[in-house]
Amino acid sequence: MADVIRFSFHSLRFSSSSSLLTSFSSSLNSLQPGLLPIPNSDKRVYPLLYSSSSAGDFARFASTPRKQLASLKVRATVTETDQPKWWERNAPNMVDIHSTQEFLSALSQAGERLVIVEFYGTWCASCRALFPKLCRTAEEHPEIVFLKINFDENKPMCKSMNVKVLPYFHFYRGADGQLEAFSCSLAKFQKIKDAIQTHSTARCSIGPPKGVGDLKLEASFAPNDKPSGSTSA
Repeated sequence: MADVIRFSFHSLRFSSSSSLLTSFSSSLNSLQPGLLPIPNSDKRVYPLLYSSSSAGDFARFASTPRKQLASLKVRATVTETDQPKWWERNAPNMVDIHSTQEFLSALSQAGERLVIVEFYGTWCASCRALFPKLCRTAEEHPEIVFLKINFDENKPMCKSMNVKVLPYFHFYRGADGQLEAFSCSLAKFQKIKDAIQTHSTARCSIGPPKGVGDLKLEASFAPNDKPSGSTSA
């Protein structure tokens, strides 16, 4: 390494150009151990070693311990993996449901507030495309409770509730009052806005609300069974 530094100092034409310094530093960072240029190397093999740079900056870069550089890469990797998945980025009034009991309890605690239930799959492209807009809608309506149910984690419950396509939505008001159910994609998101406007009254006049019903807990479906897929409705 000392030979490389001495060789580079004799070959470099010093300049205060920051752009060339950046290019030179990037080139050094990409070199692998054991492949560093040796004295008297052809300029055509390592042309960036002959670019103008600052001797002081070069010396500081050359003396940076490899362990420190490796630590920076590790921290960058950890930061990337710590980012939440798309389905985990909830609005404040969005609640993830993991069981039938949690679902019934959330409906009961909501009282007479409007409740919107989204059935989704982490693998569903339409669910992912629609989700950011659903989060913005939730933020615009803090008075509404949004429940999210992962189909793969709750297949028996979803099947019992006749969820066959994703994303799928249920609207409730009151502990047992189901007001509406439909599938929806991003292109048809207006359906959700219209339903919110319709059901934001004290009690809509479409007749007696349908109850949640008896949710069957027996696992009567194949473990890898999935609904028919993303809806285009």
